[in-house]
Amino acid sequence: MPDMTKSKKPASINFDQKLSLFTDHWSPKVIAEMNDYQFKIVKIKGDFVWHDHADTDETFIVLEGILRIDFRDGAVTLKEGEMYVVPKGVEHKPYAENEVKMLLIEPKGVLNTGHEGGDRTAVNDVWI
Repeated sequence: MPDMTKSKKPASINFDQKLSLFTDHWSPKVIAEMNDYQFKIVKIKGDFVWHDHADTDETFIVLEGILRIDFRDGAVTLKEGEMYVVPKGVEHKPYAENEVKMLLIEPKGVLNTGHEGGDRTAVNDVWI
């Protein structure tokens, strides 16, 4: 998908190149927008917080590593090249034993911790 938000010349977006620009975990970075949706890359490791997104679904696409998404009634495990859509209003908690690199797709303005807040809430709308 061309990234035409920063320049007028069409250019592809390379996930590996973008992921090489930061090292922090649990801090999604916006790499593109489509209509009202943002494409965010993120690195995660360890346990996150239980949260939900009352007004929107959230798409997780694993680029590298193994991600487990816990639910109150079970879990789903995603490997590289797999994706899962968490339906709106469903409480979930991502977990990665080792570092996972992934792409998130969600509407602009969605906080990573939903309405839970806390020290894991990332600054929103950070472009890289």
